[in-house]
Amino acid sequence: MRALLIVNPHATTTSSAGRDLIGHALSSKLALRIKQTEHRGHAAELAAEATKQGYPLIIVHGGDGTVNEVVNGILEPPREGLLTSLPMGAVPSVAVIPGGSANVFARSLGIAPDPLDAANQILDLTARRQHRRIGLAHCEGRWFLFNAGLGLDAHAVRAVEKKRAAGHAATPGRYMRAAVRAFLRERRLPPALSVELPDGVVHDGMYFAFVSNASPWTFIDDRPVLTNPGVSFDNGLGVFAMRSAGVVPIARVARQIVFDSAGPSHRHLLRVDDVPSVRVRASRPIGLQVDGDYIGMREDVAFHAVPDMLDVIAPENSRV
Repeated sequence: MRALLIVNPHATTTSSAGRDLIGHALSSKLALRIKQTEHRGHAAELAAEATKQGYPLIIVHGGDGTVNEVVNGILEPPREGLLTSLPMGAVPSVAVIPGGSANVFARSLGIAPDPLDAANQILDLTARRQHRRIGLAHCEGRWFLFNAGLGLDAHAVRAVEKKRAAGHAATPGRYMRAAVRAFLRERRLPPALSVELPDGVVHDGMYFAFVSNASPWTFIDDRPVLTNPGVSFDNGLGVFAMRSAGVVPIARVARQIVFDSAGPSHRHLLRVDDVPSVRVRASRPIGLQVDGDYIGMREDVAFHAVPDMLDVIAPENSRV
C-alpha cells in the first residue's frame, strides 16, 4: 500500500533518531514517502496534494495541531447545514503516531503512546484491515477532531503558544499554570458568554464554554480529563459551560472532571452530552481554541457535528 508519512520535526516529543526508526519500520511493509513540515499550514498543503494524488493512507507523526491540519487538508471546508458523511474511499485513511505533548486524538483512538510502538501497531492494524469511521465537528469553517473552547482554555492555549515561540516546551504543568493565571484574571470580569442549544433555550451568564467531539477532553499525564463522558466520535457534541467563577464551585468541578468517571455535576454547570449543534455568543471578544490551536478572538461561534466523516486506523475496541 502507498502511504505518505507527514512529520512535524518541531513537535514536542519528536527527534531525528526517532523519525528514522519510524520511517524504517513503516517502510518495511508500506510503499512509504516521507515529507516534513516546514511552516504552519504545511501539513494541510501536503495532505491536500496527497489526496489529489490518490494516496490511500496518510500517517501523521506530530501533535494534535498537525493532525488537525492534515484532516483539514484532505477534506473540503465544512459548511453550515452539512449533515451527510463522505462515501468510503473518497479521502485517504488517517493514522497517527504521537509526537506532541498531549496527543489527545491518538490516545482517544487507542494508539500506543510510544511512537515506535505506535508505528508497529499501525502496521499490524493496516495488515488486518482494521479501521473505523468517526464523526467530526466544525466551526469557523474548520474541522476539529476532539475539542474546542471559548474563554479559559483558549486563553491558556494562547499563553502556552507564546511560551513555545520563545523556546519553552509545552508541558501539562505549563498548561495548568497558564489556565490558573487565566482563571484568576478573568474571574474579575463579568461573564460574557451565552450558550444556545438546538431546542432554542439560551443559557446566559457563562464565564467559559467547552465543546467536545470526543471524550476525554484532554489528559493530565496519564489521567483522562472527563468534561463530557457521554460523548464519543460516534454521537453528537458535548457542552460544558460554567456560570460561576467562584473558587469553591470551580475547584469542585475541577476535581470531578479529573477523578469522577461519571462526569461533573453542579448547579452552576451547564453540561449536555449529545447535541448536533451549539451556538455560543459573547458580549465582548473572547478567545477561541480548536484542537489545542489558538484561533483568535470571537464574538459568535456556531459548532456542528457531522457523523462518519473520517476513516482512521484504530483498534476496533477504541469506542471513546
